[in-house]
Parts: sequence; structure tokens; C-alpha cells
Amino acid sequence: MGLRGDGGAKLPLNRIIVGDCIEEMARLPAQSVDLVFADPPYNLQLNNELLRPNNSRVDGVDDDWDKFGSFAVYDTFTRDWLQACRRVLKSEGSLWVIGSYHNIFRVGATLQDIGFWILNDVIWRKTNPMPNFRGRRFTNAHETLIWAAMGPGARYTFNYDAMKALNEDLQMRSDWLLPICGGPERLREEGGRKTHPTQKPEALLHRILLASSHQGQIVLDPFLGSGTTAAAAKRLGRSFIGIERDPAYAEAAAARVAATTPLDPAAIEITRGKRAEARIPFGTLVELGLIPPGTVLYDPAARHEAQVRADGSIACAGAQGSIHKIGAKVQGAIACNGWTFWHYEAEGTLKPIDVLRDEARKQLGSAA
Repeated sequence: MGLRGDGGAKLPLNRIIVGDCIEEMARLPAQSVDLVFADPPYNLQLNNELLRPNNSRVDGVDDDWDKFGSFAVYDTFTRDWLQACRRVLKSEGSLWVIGSYHNIFRVGATLQDIGFWILNDVIWRKTNPMPNFRGRRFTNAHETLIWAAMGPGARYTFNYDAMKALNEDLQMRSDWLLPICGGPERLREEGGRKTHPTQKPEALLHRILLASSHQGQIVLDPFLGSGTTAAAAKRLGRSFIGIERDPAYAEAAAARVAATTPLDPAAIEITRGKRAEARIPFGTLVELGLIPPGTVLYDPAARHEAQVRADGSIACAGAQGSIHKIGAKVQGAIACNGWTFWHYEAEGTLKPIDVLRDEARKQLGSAA
């Protein structure tokens, strides 16, 4: 178990806590976790057992933890655990919650009511959903995830370029095609019965953690169940706090986490784009001597020349301004990326000034 916290407060890092999530979150320091993934009870309202056409019983969710006396009782429960999550999340943290049509719309309304700001709703489309045995409705082939920040202006982590790399250099969409949990990953008791009826696939948590957290950050799962979040966090170099009120589930999750091997730190480095890098103004290159005042810059075809000034502006054809403003002016354009438009001469060739920003970051100790 690792312990870490701000202001001397301790966090039960990499631990599975057995208890009620609302009570246990109240014991955690405020603003202490970076990410919450929540898979709360869905309130499926199953009053009768579900049978296949051959009258065999479907191993569905009929546990007491998924039963609530009314929608009002469920709504109160939802508000209480969401407020507890909000208290422990850092201001730049975010929350994911997954549900089905039975509950996700009620959860979404409640999280908006208490101040969360919805960033995306993501559809997990299952490649192998359970059929609709009675043939009276469409097959329920998806679940919905809501991703939310702490407020409309809140900062949050989104590893856009890592998600693009994961999707073969295409923007990651909000519909995710993934199989349900099965095979060796599915925890089972002796006799083959599922250890937990709603075990989520680790591929789902892999994507969520890569998208919205960094190595070393703290992930909280208040409804840990069979331990998917904890196992994925350990594998990907994140710390976790898991809360589970059922001792049998907690025991199974602990055994699963113990058997999980963390990946090598080099293997979990993610792709980072320009937006993730420290901002370097052109004037910084001038101050560091990487582009001394008086240096002549050229467009890619060497049709225009601009002279660098000591204040980080450039002068060309009687006009003076930023690398972007002057680049746009000489092209007769509305806007211009001066970093890629302007070039300097080095070793007999023209190179874009953009290549000098990495050197500036190294000198400033701010390389990503």
C-alpha cells in the first residue's frame, strides 16, 4: 500500500477498501484524486427471473445491491455518491460514469444539477451483446458512458494524440466498438458461475485511462466490483483507490490485482502533440540566442525576406509585427502559422524555425 496526499493528509493508494462508497469517500482528503470511473448499480428493476426460449434461466443481475425502492430513492443515492466524488476530485480532474437506459439519463441530469460539465457521451457498442430472448424489444447492444469535467471552464486531461494513435491516426470517435468481458479475463467461481454479473472488459478501462489520465495519477473507482479499474490502473502505471461494499467481490478483485503485472514505464509513454508541449514564444528563441536579432528569415520558396528584431518581432517590406502577422501579410492571407512559414538558413539549407522550439524547451527544462 502506498500513502500520499496533500497537506500531510494520507491516501490509501493501491488499496481496495471494503465499505459503503459514500462513507469511505468522506474519509478521503478533498481534491485528492485525478480521475473517477464509476460503474454504479443500474437499478434494472428486474422483478421476475429472465428466461430463454428453452426456459433456461439467464444469469442476469438480480442482486440486492441493484435494487432500490423507487426512482426517488435511486436519485437520492445517485446525488449522494456524485457529490462525494465531486468533493474528492481535483479541480482539473474528470469523472466517467457508465450505465444503461435504466439509469444513465437520471445520472446525467443529476451530475449536471450539482455542477459537473458534460464533455462527451460515449456509446460502448458491444460486438457480442446478449440477445433479447422474448423478442419484444430491440436487442440492447450498447451502454452509455458520460465523461464530465468539474465545470464549464474547468481544465481537464485529454490525451488527444494518444487516442488518435490508438485509432490509426484518425480522430477517436464517441462510438466505441468493443466486446463484452469474456474468455480468460472473465472471473468465474468453481462450477463456472460468473464472479460478478457486470464485469467490464479491461479494454474499455484501458482506453479511458489512456484518454484522461497520466502515469502516476490517482484513479478512484467507488464501485470497484471485480476490480477492472484497479487492474487496468496498475498495468498502466496509475495509482488506484477502489471501494467495494461486497467482501466477496473485494476479495476477487484483490486476487486479480495481485496477479496483474505493471507494464514497463517506457511501454506506457503516450503520443503527445504540439498542444501538450510547453508554450514557447518566438521571442524566447531570440533571448536564448537561437535566432539572434538581425537574422534573416525566409518563406519556404525564399521569395520573401524578414529581419528578426530584438523584441521578437520581424520586419518585412516596411511592416513590423509577429511571425504570424507578417507571414499572413506577405501572403495576402487572413492568418498564418509563422512557425512553419518562416525558415532560417543553416548548413546551406532552409529549416523551419519550428525545429528550434524543442531546443528552447531543453534549455528551459520544460521538455514534455
